[in-house]
Amino acid sequence: MGKVAIENIETGMVLASDVHDRTGRMLLGAGAELTQKHLVIFRTWGVFEADIAGQGSDDAADQIPADVDPHELAAVEQALTPLFLHTNRSHPVIAELMRLAALRKVQHGTV
Repeated sequence: MGKVAIENIETGMVLASDVHDRTGRMLLGAGAELTQKHLVIFRTWGVFEADIAGQGSDDAADQIPADVDPHELAAVEQALTPLFLHTNRSHPVIAELMRLAALRKVQHGTV
């Protein structure tokens, strides 16, 4: 499974998870094979990416550069937690922002 930008999705690909619009309304269920009509609907309703079966990996460990110690990164993320106290850390954007902040802190030696 992996998130793929809508402009990179092709007809015939299969959804790994449900697709929802910006308000949370489900547009198409997991397992559906995508057609051109589906892609037009996604664009119309503001869908920018979809979880496509067999594409990439959602595992954060795959996104850690080889020169970064995962234990050090985890410690830095823990130290950054108070800065993200009033946010929804399960939101993909916030999670990515926190991951990037921790990576920068580890790689630039500001731990």
